[in-house]
Amino acid sequence: MKKKIVRIKDIAERAETSKGTVDRVLHNRGRVAEDVRERVLKIIKEMNYEPNFLAQSLKTQRTYSFIALVPDPKTDPYWEAPERGIAKAEKDLRQYGISITRYTFDPHDVNSFIEKAKLASKEHSDGLLVAPLFYKEVLPFFKEWEELRIPYVLFNTQISNISPLCYIGQDSYQSGFLAAKILSFGLPEKCSMLVLHIDEDLPNSAHLITKEKGFKDYFVKKDLTDKYKVIGAELDFAENERFDQNMDNLLEKEANLRAIYVTNSKAFAVAQYLEKRKIDHIKLIGYDLIPQNLNYLKLGFIDFLINQNPLGQGYWGIYQLANHLVFKKDIPPIKFLPLDIITQENLEYYLDPEQ
Repeated sequence: MKKKIVRIKDIAERAETSKGTVDRVLHNRGRVAEDVRERVLKIIKEMNYEPNFLAQSLKTQRTYSFIALVPDPKTDPYWEAPERGIAKAEKDLRQYGISITRYTFDPHDVNSFIEKAKLASKEHSDGLLVAPLFYKEVLPFFKEWEELRIPYVLFNTQISNISPLCYIGQDSYQSGFLAAKILSFGLPEKCSMLVLHIDEDLPNSAHLITKEKGFKDYFVKKDLTDKYKVIGAELDFAENERFDQNMDNLLEKEANLRAIYVTNSKAFAVAQYLEKRKIDHIKLIGYDLIPQNLNYLKLGFIDFLINQNPLGQGYWGIYQLANHLVFKKDIPPIKFLPLDIITQENLEYYLDPEQ
């Protein structure tokens, strides 16, 4: 059966009051006798009233300007998926008067981020979606946006001790914890595992530090520290030959290395090295379904990928701003997305770009 649309007029008739009184109760404005307010609210609940936001936006001609402060997909292919998510949300929400301006920055250049963040602040938009890759540099902007009363949503990187409207993404600590659990299955005792950060400014990357902590804590909490050795390293992939030499040095120093955990989307760099050296005894896990990783997952050089659902992060980030500003919904401070483990066997179910 088609659901009947409940109008303000219907509520007013049942509550034996005027449409203006119902409107004041709905928008919590103006003076209304307390007994009338309670009666109207009760009837609203009983009739399952849902505001017609499209009609309201057309009536008021209210428009909303959002800014997405995000890394440039041309610099790192990982950011193509969040952009698709943002574009999809923009298409879905356009009827409500929402438009989105992108300010893209180089994810490897802190000055690029600062420049674009300053421009975003000057726009005085209705809301901001931000990928806060540079921890130290973004903190002053949080304070500025709060003073300007601009709600902001964070995605990809969770930062403690601040008050965004919402964080969208994975639980970085549990992500690292899960990676350790997966890699440890079937490994011989007394072997080494490597936590590898590639092309990252680690001291300024809070989420990566949290991932590493989660990984190491798994062995502490499971009382396995005497059975497995966990080491950490940071490498640059820009120069392939130097990367390969550094990997050679690591494997020479750690002869019992049997597993590598790459904390970002560049597991393919290690897989490429393993392929060159014809190494097949090291298990490898990383993040994200970018083409390079998918290729090496299919070839068997990457054993597992953890899908961070970057498309969903971009999509839900914009939607949380709309839920707050347009639809007047209560927004939870955190929206964790699932930790999906991808293998050769289930990969095909995750390749739909709309997921």
